[in-house]
Amino acid sequence: MAIITFMSDFGMSDHYVSAVKAKILSVNPSLRIFDICHEIEPFNIAHAAYVLKAVYKDFAKGTIHLISVNSHGESKNRFLAAKIDDHIFVGPDNGIFNLVCEKEPTMIAELFKSESTHTSFPAKNILAKAAAMLASGSGINDVGSYTKEFIRKIDRKFRATKKQISGNVIRVDHYGNLITNIEEEVFRIIHKDRPFYIQFGREKAEKINLSYDEIDDGDCFALFNDLGLLEIGINKGNASKLLGLKYDSPVNILFEDPEI
Repeated sequence: MAIITFMSDFGMSDHYVSAVKAKILSVNPSLRIFDICHEIEPFNIAHAAYVLKAVYKDFAKGTIHLISVNSHGESKNRFLAAKIDDHIFVGPDNGIFNLVCEKEPTMIAELFKSESTHTSFPAKNILAKAAAMLASGSGINDVGSYTKEFIRKIDRKFRATKKQISGNVIRVDHYGNLITNIEEEVFRIIHKDRPFYIQFGREKAEKINLSYDEIDDGDCFALFNDLGLLEIGINKGNASKLLGLKYDSPVNILFEDPEI
């Protein structure tokens, strides 16, 4: 029996999270539900995609991931179940699926709903039932009708030359650290032991740290995090506030000796 992860922009001050879980357990009381995050910024699918992309592979293949973020956005009441990278994602058709994983779905279905289905709370009345059925052994074709159509959104990508890697902040985390889309693997390929510096706002860094505690409290650090992404922060401080940088702010790594 598969487990269900649950992520939403509901917050924890209302009944919404509990109502969805109750619906899942009403279908199958033996199911296990793991909360990923319910403090996703309201309607922010970029935030949701970053969080789920960072963690879904840590769960076993076949896990069902229930997503309820911006559920009434661009979907026009379309809700999908998609098998991607040997995981099954259940959520609104609002562009989040290919932001979480760039691989093509091996199967995708538009979830069934009857004329009597209340769509003011789709996470409870549509998504929860489908996730519970899938986790209990039903196939995707049991919860919806096959489709090839789904909304795609393009994630912002870094640009790289021999002289420079140009990226952007894609997430400001709980600590105010600035997580960018610059990948460690690309940096290693271009670096080739050449001198470099990282430009972010009015600040510069000339080294990559290995851990947060390498620098003194209040100083800037730059390191590649557990996801292999360049992260910039201030030890024991909020880099976003102190440096005046936020989501989508540019971050550049510039290299010397571009002819090499």
